[in-house]
This record gives sequence, C-alpha cells and structure tokens, in this order.
Amino acid sequence: MSLINTHIPAFKNQAFHNGKFIEVTDASFKGKWSVMIFMPAAFTFNCPTEVEDAADNYAEFQKAGAEVYIVTTDTQFSHKVWHETSPAVGKAKFPLIGDPTHHLTRAFGVHIEEEGLALRGTFIINPDGVIKTAEIHDNAIARDVKETLRKLKAAQYVANNPGQVCPAKWNEGAKTLTPSLDLVGKI
Repeated sequence: MSLINTHIPAFKNQAFHNGKFIEVTDASFKGKWSVMIFMPAAFTFNCPTEVEDAADNYAEFQKAGAEVYIVTTDTQFSHKVWHETSPAVGKAKFPLIGDPTHHLTRAFGVHIEEEGLALRGTFIINPDGVIKTAEIHDNAIARDVKETLRKLKAAQYVANNPGQVCPAKWNEGAKTLTPSLDLVGKI
C-alpha cells in the first residue's frame, strides 16, 4: 500500500538538535512542510555524506519554509556523539531523530527486519501532515538532496496552484501544465 496522500503516524521520539535533546512528535510537523530522511544508522559510511549534503543545502530548505529531519534506528545519545565526532554530521543544524524502537521505520515502510536498520527513504510531508512524495532505495545508493529540494518546491507549487501539474524536470519558475483533453496526444 502506498503512503502517498496518507497522514503520518502518531509518534513521539527523542532527537539531538543544536546541542540539546528534544522531543519530536507528529505534532511537530503540523503547520509547515517537512522532509524526513531515513538512514540505516549512525557511524556508517554513506550516511555522513548525506547528512553533510542536507546540511550544505539546509538554508534552501528553510527558505522554502521546510524543516529537515534525519532519522536512524539509533538513540539520541548516539546522534549526539555522531554529531560531535563526525565533521560532516557536525554541520547538521536540523534534528537527528532516534528510532530505537523502529516505530517510525516500520510505519514509513523502510525497516529491514533482518538487520534492524532502515533503508534510505525520503518523504516530503505537507503542513497538514500528509505525505506527498516517497522515495525508497538500496542503502548502497546515497541521495542528492537537491533533487529532494526540487520535489519539495514542486509539491508546494501544486498545493498552491490547484489544477496545475509539474512536468518532468520542472524547476521553480518553469512552465507547468493544466491537464485537459486538449493536451492528450499532443505532448
């Protein structure tokens, strides 16, 4: 079953954020766009490259009115040490959510039962807590958050412009389409 256009589950998890432990809940997502980036675990090889990529582009996500959340199957304590010891992860100014009970990884369909880890999953969530995009892939393949940012802006555009769709490779400011019978077979 697809998670697209479903509400995020109720949850309450601990996170490490800007030098403090905080609680992040489903209510934290209400009223703003959110991007959840699931990763297998702290202290792995590919994960720090993705955290750093998200950190390097964080200002763009904030400019778009979105919060970024990194989620791994570790605890907030692991995330504190990971943040303090990895130069790449140390750049993160967004919450690093721990999911040691695997509630979130299971709810979002990214849990690997045999390993107790998460697949690489990326979800864009609207201000009502509804999942608008989902991308899940093999852990050997790291993501490029610029594509996530492009998808966020597309999701925001269609939310603000009912009846419009964003074609392939759409970027902010580019032409959109208005679906109609007149377009069928002409694109």
